[in-house]
Amino acid sequence: MESEGENYAQMSWSLNYLRYAAATMNTLFFGGNIFAPSRYIDGTPIQDWLQDHFIEAMKHTARRLKDCSAVVGFGTFNEPHYGFIGLKDLNKHYAVNAVSGAVPTAFQAMASASGFPQDIVRYTLAGKIKKPGKEKLNPSGISVFRKGYTCPWREAGVWTVENDVPVLKKKDFFATIPSQSDTVGVRPADFCEYFLKPFQKKFMETVSKKHKHYIFFTESVPMSECVIWHPDERTGPDGNPFSIVDAVHWYDGPTLLLKKWRPVITADSLNRSPVIGKGATKENIKKQIAEIADRPRSKGVASFIGEFGVPFDLDDGKSYRTGDYSAQEEALGVYYDGIDAALVHSTIWNYSASNTHEHGDGWNKEDLSIYSASTGEGRAVKGFCRPYAMAIAGIPVLMQFDQTKREFILEWEAVPGVTEIFVPEIWYPEGWEAELESLLAKIDADAVMEKSPEKQRLYITLTRGSHLRVRVFPLSV
Repeated sequence: MESEGENYAQMSWSLNYLRYAAATMNTLFFGGNIFAPSRYIDGTPIQDWLQDHFIEAMKHTARRLKDCSAVVGFGTFNEPHYGFIGLKDLNKHYAVNAVSGAVPTAFQAMASASGFPQDIVRYTLAGKIKKPGKEKLNPSGISVFRKGYTCPWREAGVWTVENDVPVLKKKDFFATIPSQSDTVGVRPADFCEYFLKPFQKKFMETVSKKHKHYIFFTESVPMSECVIWHPDERTGPDGNPFSIVDAVHWYDGPTLLLKKWRPVITADSLNRSPVIGKGATKENIKKQIAEIADRPRSKGVASFIGEFGVPFDLDDGKSYRTGDYSAQEEALGVYYDGIDAALVHSTIWNYSASNTHEHGDGWNKEDLSIYSASTGEGRAVKGFCRPYAMAIAGIPVLMQFDQTKREFILEWEAVPGVTEIFVPEIWYPEGWEAELESLLAKIDADAVMEKSPEKQRLYITLTRGSHLRVRVFPLSV
């Protein structure tokens, strides 16, 4: 039996963002009041209508889950995108992050949606090289609009039709915010500052009114700019502060897009430059993760890698034929080295109980699950199952795991309490030992280190503060 959607080709997230429907809806959702002020739904400005309905749905969800202790908070919006907001020239291409594909300009996307076929350029290698030939977008010339309706951007005067030909009139329409008053003049259309942040604050204010205990996980545009929360912006109308966690998503672009792990090459996602060399690749991935973790922390906001992972169908599913997941283990090891070095929390994408080798995670031909029903077991387990500090009594200073030596080190400014470390058996089948030392003075005589191999745990209990370092290493045989 064919699975649902089996005959559909895999879509590209980044290229879809450039197409008319996604770009227009993102623009209307976040900036409809500015860029489409004449658009109303049921007598309500379209931006307010869209945001209010979205937030009300989440408020209802919060009400239904208020007694569920497993829910710690809400994400405000998964992987938001600016749509057309901030584009300086609608005739140009922006942020082409796909491996290859046909890429319309923003104006071509608008014209094609209204029934004007467009010859669009094909790119390869993430938009760096034009490929010969073009692709016809909407060759049948069918408008997506019902009779009596038109494109909101044509209605706003962004473009028009002259002699049956679409003509761009305001190429920089979305680049600035018009003057709102005598005191606030024309401003650059900063998506994060003037569009995404106000929505996130509106979301938090509404949901937290009756659910003050929730944490709010806010995201910015993936691999792009970041919302900066200043202290006076993190408080609701009632004077209570919001619990905000910046939950940015991060992926190693070349591995995700090309579905090939090559430890000697990557691309810096922040400045879009290539990085060559095994050592340089490792250090650059550490640098990327550190930078995105430190941006919110520099303003007093907690940081969290809300999503990262590796495709398991690397090299056309080679691992399924050989049973060898060493490439995925190596990639995950490099990613976790960066996460440990940045001392940032993270969640891997993903665990899918229905994953199979034939159909991946069951959607869009994506295959990032660390478990597969095809084998009934985890995949690349040593890549994500490694020693780490589960709970620290104090402030962490350093955490690292040397996979070659199988040596784990945790250093922290300790306070009285219990520190708990996960020590997985998969890395120490012959057993393990641990050494504890104080980097300031002699450890208090009441300091207790308890090994629990059956629970894969190491517990360290301290009754007096100190600067501690613990080392876990294989048992000599």
